[in-house]
Amino acid sequence: MDFSFAWLADPQAWIALGTLTVLEIVLGIDNIIFISILAGKLPAEQQAKARQIGLVLALVTRILLLFSLSILAQLTDPLFTIMEHGVSGRDLILGLGGLFLLGKATVEIHEKIEGGGHKPGEGGKAGVSFNSVLVQIMLLDIVFSIDSVITAVGMVKQLEIMVIAVVIAVIVMLVFVNAISEFVDRHPTVKVLALSFLLMIGLTLIGESLHFHIPKGYIYFAMAFSVMVEMINLRVKANAKKSA
Repeated sequence: MDFSFAWLADPQAWIALGTLTVLEIVLGIDNIIFISILAGKLPAEQQAKARQIGLVLALVTRILLLFSLSILAQLTDPLFTIMEHGVSGRDLILGLGGLFLLGKATVEIHEKIEGGGHKPGEGGKAGVSFNSVLVQIMLLDIVFSIDSVITAVGMVKQLEIMVIAVVIAVIVMLVFVNAISEFVDRHPTVKVLALSFLLMIGLTLIGESLHFHIPKGYIYFAMAFSVMVEMINLRVKANAKKSA
């Protein structure tokens, strides 16, 4: 791909940039949720820093993948075959990432419902270190970045448009990550809903690793509908408290 700015005079390129930026922000929401949940394990004074570093790592990962498209393309080549099913590097990354999400979300939901977790602002359990949280964030950034980069490559051909869209999307996420994290922490039911989304995303990643294509539109519609119902529930509870 040539790196030039000849596209600046092309209105279609600007439309592609805007569309791709919105898609990158949407794809980054699950990343924000995961980073927020992991950062919530840390002491309150370290949480904002962990969230910001996590998103910066996500930006660096995405840009590195964009500049390594030849390597990314090779990830789709089968490494070995299981029961006539070719398994590629991308399949392994998505499958392992999906399993990690399923396991992590299940443990978090268990702690939230059965107890043993921590209250918002109190930090995490003993033994949870800042570096260990960053390592977990970095590993999942790789999984989410592959999905993000594949979407970018499928939409536009100009490398510079992809890079600009990714940078803008991450800047937007950096602006709103603290507000989203605080909102999730204030409302336990929202956190359980967010963890349920991670379960669904994890299952989707495993399905894609097995070459079962699940249209993203169905997933986003289910998420949007669930969020709408939860917002109504929160409003009803707030009105009930005012009446009381």
